[in-house]
Amino acid sequence: MINVTDLSKRFGKVQAVERVSFSAPDGRITGLLGPNGAGKSTTLRMLATLLRPDSGDAMIDGQSASKNPIEVRRRIGVLSHASGLYPQLTARENIVYFAELHGLDRVTAKTRVEELARLLELSEFLDRKAKGFSQGQRLKTALARALVHSPRNLILDEPTNGLDVMAVRNLRALLHRLREQGHCILFSSHVMQEVALLCDEVVVIAQGRVAAAGTVESLRAEAGEATLEDAFVKLIGTAEGLN
Repeated sequence: MINVTDLSKRFGKVQAVERVSFSAPDGRITGLLGPNGAGKSTTLRMLATLLRPDSGDAMIDGQSASKNPIEVRRRIGVLSHASGLYPQLTARENIVYFAELHGLDRVTAKTRVEELARLLELSEFLDRKAKGFSQGQRLKTALARALVHSPRNLILDEPTNGLDVMAVRNLRALLHRLREQGHCILFSSHVMQEVALLCDEVVVIAQGRVAAAGTVESLRAEAGEATLEDAFVKLIGTAEGLN
C-alpha cells in the first residue's frame, strides 16, 4: 500500500509538486491523471526514491521513502518513462542483472526469468540483445525487470506510451492479473481511455496539486459531466482558476 502525505518538490523557481496527498491501496489500480507538466512524473520519482522531497513523505507498506529508501526499493517495482535497458545485454541478461542487484541468487534469478518470460511472452526475444528492440519489446523487458524481485507495489510512469493496440491490450490484461493477485499498482497517464478502462481509483493532478480524487464514476458526478474527459477538463480548469 502507498500513502502519500503533503509531498512537495521545487526545482529553482518552479513548484513542481505542492502538498500532494493520496492513497493507493493493495489490490487496486490507481491512476495519476493530469496534463503534461502537471507533476505526475515528479511525484512518482519521489515515491521511487529517485528524488528526495522538499517536504512531506510517502509510506510504502509502512516504510518511509525519505527515511528508509533502501527498504522501500525492496518493496517496489518501477517502470520509468524511459525503459533504460542496457543495449548490449540480452533481455535475459538485463533481467538477471537487476535480480542480482535486488539480492536474488543466480538459481532464483534464473527461475524468475523463466516465470516472467511465460507471463510476459518474452521467449521470442529473451536471448537477443536489447539494441534494436521494438518499443513493445523494450517495455516487456523493463516490466520483467521491475517484477523480478516479486514486489507488492508497482509504480509505472506512462507505461503505454508508444505501444501499439495489441501491446496495450496485453499490458492491460497483465495489470488486471496483478491486481487480482493483490498488488498495489500506481501509474501516471494523460490518456483518458486508458485510465477509464484500467483504474479503480483516479487522482487528478493539475499544476502540481491534487485537483480531485475518486472513482471514474465519482469524478464524473463531481464535475456533472457524462464522460471522464469532460470531467477532467472541468476539474483541472477549476483547480487552475483557484491558483
